[in-house]
Amino acid sequence: MADIVIINPRFEPSYWGMDHALPFMGKSANLPVACLPLLAALTPREHDVTLIDENVEAIDWERCARADIVALTGMSVQRFRMKEILTELKARGCFVVIGGPWITVQEDYFDDVPDVIFVGEAEETWPQFLREWSSGLHQFRYEQADKTDMSTVPTPRFDLINMKKYAFGSLQFSRGCPFQCEFCDIIVTFGRRPRIKTSAQVIAELDAILKTGLRIVFIVDDNLIGNKKAIKVVLREVIEWQRKKGYPLTFFTEASIDLADDAELLDLMVEANFVATFIGIESPSEEALRETKKFQNVRAGGTLTEKVRTIQKAGIEVWCGMIMGFDSDDVGIVERQIEFIQQSRIAFSMSGMLSAIPKTPLHSRLATEGRLDFSDRSEFGTNVVPLKMSREELLNGYFEVLNRLYEPEAYFERTDALFLDPAFELGIVKKKPWWRLSRRWVLSEAKCVVESLGLFSRLIWSVPSAELRREYRKRLFNFLKVHRRPGLLLFYVFHLAMHYHTWKMAKDMSSRSSQLVNSF
Repeated sequence: MADIVIINPRFEPSYWGMDHALPFMGKSANLPVACLPLLAALTPREHDVTLIDENVEAIDWERCARADIVALTGMSVQRFRMKEILTELKARGCFVVIGGPWITVQEDYFDDVPDVIFVGEAEETWPQFLREWSSGLHQFRYEQADKTDMSTVPTPRFDLINMKKYAFGSLQFSRGCPFQCEFCDIIVTFGRRPRIKTSAQVIAELDAILKTGLRIVFIVDDNLIGNKKAIKVVLREVIEWQRKKGYPLTFFTEASIDLADDAELLDLMVEANFVATFIGIESPSEEALRETKKFQNVRAGGTLTEKVRTIQKAGIEVWCGMIMGFDSDDVGIVERQIEFIQQSRIAFSMSGMLSAIPKTPLHSRLATEGRLDFSDRSEFGTNVVPLKMSREELLNGYFEVLNRLYEPEAYFERTDALFLDPAFELGIVKKKPWWRLSRRWVLSEAKCVVESLGLFSRLIWSVPSAELRREYRKRLFNFLKVHRRPGLLLFYVFHLAMHYHTWKMAKDMSSRSSQLVNSF
């Protein structure tokens, strides 16, 4: 039997982290990373497992020192903190294993300091390692010969995490993406053949997440609709589960823009109560999209703006990822990006500079062309040397996009263009009056009144800028002249809190008063 500690390092402040909005919500982190409860579920029950998410609790170094095995995971943006944690653990004599997205693409990053490394998925290799460790015959490097059969993935151990510290829950339905975007490491890690869990697995996980008390869940799939035929089958089961339970959960996820081309799929997602989706739009420039092989974004059937509006009209808000620094980009891309976001009525754009992740086609191409900065933490925020502008121009353009997008006038112009439409609604309420959905939903709406008042009050009391406080009061008043549904009110107040987060992130980064974080 082994005593095991599994650690997820803290993230640096970022767009996704919601760092400046979380205090208003009384939460420590946005959502738990999916790997912690999953690794615990993959661990045979004869072992003891402790999960530590540094985003919600400090690392207990003494606890780690007592463990037989300390496992460390992390993404590329966590790599600096991973190094610090690894150094501290080894100084305390810990046996340390490392896995996750970053070491999968940069196996030699930690040199030979770890005792064991895991490359890629670990549903097979983690139990294999534990068996071999028990026999004193473990290897240094583990990598599965084949991608994981998703029908074998167990329900995550949410019982080992303090879920009350998170704003949202997280689940995974599938892995892999059929597309071939040059810059993306998803197809490197998970492959281009989408693999999906069975409906029975998904329902079991919905039951498990429901027990945690969380009501909003992020489906963390990098492209939920990568296999449209298969996900439609699962969504029908999710819809039936929601109906039987009284619609207790609200979902948001990530999908590709071709969601707009499938009316049936859009309708199923709305019926399942998806209220938002993140879409990698990347650029309003068709030349840039073709250059990076983002062909799904240039297919016939309407412009990108028209497709975004199709999804919005169906009852799903669109958030997006945008990238500057493609080979065809010059300084004019700044205005084009801002104009596109404003016209598309997208409140949240995760704007970033193009970066080349190891093992991606982009990294290989730019290395051959001599256009990579190999420093670990570049002063320019990216390892890519752009073609049609200087590195200073790219960085300054990045700051300009962030600041202009999240100035109150621009942010609320596009947000209110969507929310203040009298016909605007989200998820299942777009199809059915909320008071007819279920008794549970009605009680949830009543709870939203209290939560909206609490969140707005904390926002008004805590935001230091009197000008912003006045803006938030004005915007809320304008919203209430159009809409009265408590759940939609809470969603709008969340957008007020997220404005403060994104506005402060932009100001802090562009003034260099906080760490420069690419991809916002």
